[in-house]
Amino acid sequence: MTAASYPSFPILAVDDEPAWLRSLRVALGRAGVDHLVSCLDAREVPGLLASRPFGLVLLDLNMPHVSGEELLPRILADHPEVSVIVISGMNQIETAVRCVKLGALEYFVKTQEEGRLVNGVLRAVRMLELERENREMASRVLAGAPRHPEAFEAIVTRDRGMLAMLSYVEAVARSAQPLLVQGESGVGKELVARAAHALSGRPGSIVAVNAAGLDDAVFADTLFGHARGAYTGADQPRPGMVEAAAEGTLFLDEIGDLAVASQVKLLRLLQEGEYFPLGSDRAKRLRARVIVATHHDLAAKQAAGTFRRDLYYRLATHQVRIPTLRERKGDIPLLLDHFLDVAARELGKKRPTAPRELPVLLSTYAFPGNVRELRAMVHDAVSVHRERILSMETFVRAIERGGGASAARPPDAGENPFARLEQLPTIKEAIELLVEEAISRGDGNQTIAARLLGITQSALSKRLKAAREGE
Repeated sequence: MTAASYPSFPILAVDDEPAWLRSLRVALGRAGVDHLVSCLDAREVPGLLASRPFGLVLLDLNMPHVSGEELLPRILADHPEVSVIVISGMNQIETAVRCVKLGALEYFVKTQEEGRLVNGVLRAVRMLELERENREMASRVLAGAPRHPEAFEAIVTRDRGMLAMLSYVEAVARSAQPLLVQGESGVGKELVARAAHALSGRPGSIVAVNAAGLDDAVFADTLFGHARGAYTGADQPRPGMVEAAAEGTLFLDEIGDLAVASQVKLLRLLQEGEYFPLGSDRAKRLRARVIVATHHDLAAKQAAGTFRRDLYYRLATHQVRIPTLRERKGDIPLLLDHFLDVAARELGKKRPTAPRELPVLLSTYAFPGNVRELRAMVHDAVSVHRERILSMETFVRAIERGGGASAARPPDAGENPFARLEQLPTIKEAIELLVEEAISRGDGNQTIAARLLGITQSALSKRLKAAREGE
């Protein structure tokens, strides 16, 4: 399988000096830019631009037949989507100003430091990538759902917020920049990372590394590998995960748990695009797209000084937050149905029928473990299932172990709900309103309503009977 080129769009270099074009190719190649097409005859440029979707043209000014200054306005008029960097063998300020006024992105002199030209190309590539990504994102967000739902088949949802998030992931999947995936444990961060990789078009594999619990030495060895003799016991060279993910995706999970020393190493990898295996003085290029995930709030951690600010901003170019299950309760019946199928298939059992009240009961629970917790609940219930109708007792016990239905209250539930009321309801009125709300949340089921209120069903029945007799 052939390696992917960078950037995704070709760059056209136009110059009548073959030696200079070769040196340019080498210099850009060292910086990871290898999607370069060379042209020695300026007269061929219009045909080349018409035949391929070039994003950037590196244009020499002084050429036979057609000069670069004459070609520049024609390129920009016929192909407004293409950016042009002008390169000249002479430092002529008037010419540089004239070219920029005509629409050139930048002007460089060949005899000046090579690094300035390479950095200019990298800046232009990044700008073009962002423009394309913004157009793509706008298109996907307006669509409201991913164009390739098959890439997300492992993620079961009809929630609008989830679908919008997946559309964003699809839009940035081909970007070379890092993707930061945030969300509580159990929401499906790795599933999102794998979907992004599937949509990236990269020929390599996705390689996952869990950063939690890795000290700095183990982190460096795991990611970068080591040379023979790098430390005691390193009898053979070993490639790291960065190399294993070449032309694919490197997925770093639980990035918020990284030690500060490891954060520095990761920052250098992303900034420089290269790394050194332990014990080696020969740099290797990063040829993988990096996706990171965490259940921590990295913005809060960097504000608190426990996560490097420069690394945070490097990682946050593209970022998504996966909604919790309590934020997408409409997906609970869909997920329940899906996990019943999965559990029955894995356990070799006939798929049981869920009681009608079960989705209602589950919707009253906060699911601190999110989708992963729901899957575990269903698997446990199906494993002990004997009758045609699935018993709710396994779910009731699991909810009680998790803190009960009251855990579904919002984070500020500790506040007194009556504190801001100018006139307080009577005790009788407050109880009636509370019972009415519980019955509504339980979809009319008194057993579920009683659990929400923390009383027995018989006690609730007595209150309802007394209320009816008092009318």
